[in-house]
Amino acid sequence: MRVGILGYGNVGKGVELACHKDKNVELVGIFTKRDKEKIKTQKNSKVYSVDELDSFKNEIDVLIICGGSATELPILTKKYAKDFNVVDSFDTHKEIINHFYNVDSVARENKHTALISCGWDPGLFSMIRLLGKSIFLDSEIYTFWGKGVSQGHSDAVRRIDGVIDARQYTIPKDEAIELVKSGKGKNLTVRDKHLRVCYVVIDEKADKNKIESEIKNMPNYFVEYDTEVYFITKEEMEKNHKELAHGGKVIVNGKTGVSLEHNHLMEYNLTLDSNPEFTASCLVAFSKAIYKMNKRNDYGCKTVFDINLFDISDMTKDELLKNFL
Repeated sequence: MRVGILGYGNVGKGVELACHKDKNVELVGIFTKRDKEKIKTQKNSKVYSVDELDSFKNEIDVLIICGGSATELPILTKKYAKDFNVVDSFDTHKEIINHFYNVDSVARENKHTALISCGWDPGLFSMIRLLGKSIFLDSEIYTFWGKGVSQGHSDAVRRIDGVIDARQYTIPKDEAIELVKSGKGKNLTVRDKHLRVCYVVIDEKADKNKIESEIKNMPNYFVEYDTEVYFITKEEMEKNHKELAHGGKVIVNGKTGVSLEHNHLMEYNLTLDSNPEFTASCLVAFSKAIYKMNKRNDYGCKTVFDINLFDISDMTKDELLKNFL
């Protein structure tokens, strides 16, 4: 499978590493809107200007789009679904339906296959939530994120005027987790479950109060949460906030029995040293399914719910049955 990478931020760098580790993947090149001569890759990959993408229409099987969900992916995924099979990690949950149909119309019209919102949440966690609800019709499902750096939320803060750099940590509240596990979390709100903490480097002329207000009132990102904002120096950011660890868990409380007297706890955990590298690994694995689906003339926009697990593997059916079932 021949892969192109659009964007060379943290996720793009992770995709580059994942491609080079996989003998069944050929990385055609990295495409950037920045000066390509100034891009230093980790694996001496070829780098092209985004303006050169048009000339690669017949050389790339899947284009993995590594941009921010706040402003880039809603435009880029739809745009490039015209000429390529595409995969993205769009993670603004409330906007997924709109994003899906915007991409679907373009992909179907041009006989391409697209996968949106692929990563760990949305993505793997979505699959676990659906599995839990399908197994236990009488159930409550809870998702906790962190403690760790949210790439999407950090990117959203960095796009505010006057912000030079930012890290947003999502921190689950321990008391909420305990309530959920004991079956008493039904009335918890998102504010009850998580704290969001932002460390922000700003331009010396920027208005701190204005930026803090803009962060705390940002729809889809912070307005529904308790949010703390701390302004720090560039040096402090470099010293104390370089790591991109993250993780989270999905907890399913299910009930069975004549009177629903039997309780079941289903839990799925992730602990990630590198959020972007794990997300990138998901993108590359699921790209294989999109490539195979397109070869079967299965066009349009897809989500992880549409993926046949056989398609993300390079092993034969017999190998999978023997070793993993």
